[in-house]
Amino acid sequence: MGKKIIVAGLGHGGIAAAAILASEGYDVTVYEQKKEGTLGYDWTDIFAPNALGIAGIPMPPEDKYEFKEDMTFYGPSERVGLRQHVPEDDLEIKMERRDIYDHLIRHAIGCGVKIEYETKVLSPEILGSRVVGIKTDKGTFYADLIIDACGLNSPVRTNLPDSFGIEKNPARHEKITIYRAFYNKACDDEVEAKFKVCLFKDNILGVSWVASEDDHTDVLIGRFNDFDIDEVKRFTQVLRESNPRIGTEIIRGGQFVEIPVRQPLSIMTTDGYAAIGDSAFMTVPIIGSGIANSLKAARILADTVIADKNGLFNCETLWPYQVNYYKTLGSGLAAIAAAKLMILKLTPEEADYAFDSGMINEDNITIGANFTNISALNTDLPDIITKAKLVCKNPSLLKKMPAVGARVSGAIGACAVIPKRYSPERVKAWKKLYEYAFKYDG
Repeated sequence: MGKKIIVAGLGHGGIAAAAILASEGYDVTVYEQKKEGTLGYDWTDIFAPNALGIAGIPMPPEDKYEFKEDMTFYGPSERVGLRQHVPEDDLEIKMERRDIYDHLIRHAIGCGVKIEYETKVLSPEILGSRVVGIKTDKGTFYADLIIDACGLNSPVRTNLPDSFGIEKNPARHEKITIYRAFYNKACDDEVEAKFKVCLFKDNILGVSWVASEDDHTDVLIGRFNDFDIDEVKRFTQVLRESNPRIGTEIIRGGQFVEIPVRQPLSIMTTDGYAAIGDSAFMTVPIIGSGIANSLKAARILADTVIADKNGLFNCETLWPYQVNYYKTLGSGLAAIAAAKLMILKLTPEEADYAFDSGMINEDNITIGANFTNISALNTDLPDIITKAKLVCKNPSLLKKMPAVGARVSGAIGACAVIPKRYSPERVKAWKKLYEYAFKYDG
């Protein structure tokens, strides 16, 4: 076949796409800045197991994963807890991040993928209007196609020419900074909810969770603004007031990480280039989970590449990747992102009202492994009518809700009219329409 493909970064979607393409005879090399055996944060992660099968990856050994506990959600006051009841066949699995990477990498190598570790990607190599390679600290490497799996702040995407029309940097409200650590267990007190998720705790715009495990307590703090370790110490003490099992010794983790929580990229491809995973903002905007979406996108991208029999890998032949991604995943994620903009405008009092009044119930927060669409939030006509009545009883919420409907409808409508075939003029017009649906006035 002779076509050479470079994957920039060892993102989950990138390595999964690499494995599919290598198994089809493409010459695939991944360039990763970290050392072999050091990928993955020092904590667990969750994802939909069926995504592995879609990407052609076998399930990991049973001793490497367990099924995730249902979460219990709270408003700022923690007066009402809403527990998920995810069906057994829709449960996500929980694995060590390093075990996830080890599983994906072993599979990819078995498919013929080559991996160059300790090679830092610096920027794309551009020739005319085409991406033809990557510049690294070990030199410049060329290929027929560059798959960008370098993540949120990808040096490939952020250094593309403006003329390509690909968004470079997410706005501050489109990414969440999290701090996560496993603390020692301070006591053996029984807990009512093993996995607690709290919105706007301490009247702060953000999310936190406290997961009580057998031998430790998993604490996550997420904010839509910057914060430091002193604030972590202060806020963790606030969490201890209602979660006495949180000890003072950090056993694992203790890192800050940024995660995209926004709509997928408006343009994911150009001549010689395709973005995937966090590089294309493929996480679920409410919960930040992105592994499953990235693995599913890997199948879509690989199938698009394979279908390009002439190996042109240009705007026209790569565009079906974006169209099919939006058809299967992206449009639902975009609608969720539009709704998230409303959540960012809630006051703590309004958030408490939503929980305390029953405006949000356990059905609405039951998010399973395959959650990608706002329509999956388990609402029916009687429930919608009940919610509408409750909204009408809260004047401040009543003022905000029409904007929510307009935003969600705008996002869904924009995704529905994505051009099926590539045309510079049509794609440019669609990009403008799509991005307008997510204008945010803070």
